[in-house]
Amino acid sequence: MSGPARRHERSEAEAAAFSLPRDRLPWTIRASNQFGRLLLGCSTRVRVSGLEHVPKRGALILASNHNSNADPPLIANWLTSSLGRPVHWMAKAEALEWPIAGPFMRMNGAFGIRRGAADTEAFRLAKSVLDDGRVLGTFPEGTRSPTGALQVAKEGVTLLALRTGAPILPIGCIDTDLFWPRGRKIWKLGGQIRMQVGEPFVLERGVGPDGRKEPLEDVTTRLMLHIAALLPPRHQGAYGPLLSGVGGPPGF
Repeated sequence: MSGPARRHERSEAEAAAFSLPRDRLPWTIRASNQFGRLLLGCSTRVRVSGLEHVPKRGALILASNHNSNADPPLIANWLTSSLGRPVHWMAKAEALEWPIAGPFMRMNGAFGIRRGAADTEAFRLAKSVLDDGRVLGTFPEGTRSPTGALQVAKEGVTLLALRTGAPILPIGCIDTDLFWPRGRKIWKLGGQIRMQVGEPFVLERGVGPDGRKEPLEDVTTRLMLHIAALLPPRHQGAYGPLLSGVGGPPGF
């Protein structure tokens, strides 16, 4: 795609994102959330905890582990009503071109990012969402885990949090990989999936005695430890060994 065409695509994505109200849920999102709850609820048991931690106003980054295609609808359908406002999702660009799901995702605030490339325009749009006091939905790992265990996260969400000062709401999706395994076109019926919401926190970048800034990798690790602390051991993956007992990661 050429530069001008890409800029045109991004300007349309930005217009679509900001066409949604900032502080209330339009009926279209309410309806889709109710339909999603009904569909998931008829397919598996859903348990949700920690919704009392959800902020009601101001910029916010949702940051979750990513095991399955079931994670976005689980978060969107059960968390959005507690937020009382739309969530703008960073989704893979090709998903927005799917015949039915694509328009549905766009209607619910999703905008595309190109995986495997530095997408500065998507980053700019995500930052604009936060600068406007909206909610941004993210998966810091960048893609679904092939094993259900946390992968080493990318640094994009960390940079967004540092540059905007927006608080992060950590979310743990549990056993969604058993309900809808990666590589399977449709979910399995039965079982149980869970979503655990943690307390929001603000990510800061420390400065060492030598005046050097803390490596972004270390800041990203601290972000991911907040998510890992919400998960059972089998989901903690690369961050499990770094957790200090059951009380959560160091520095909590």
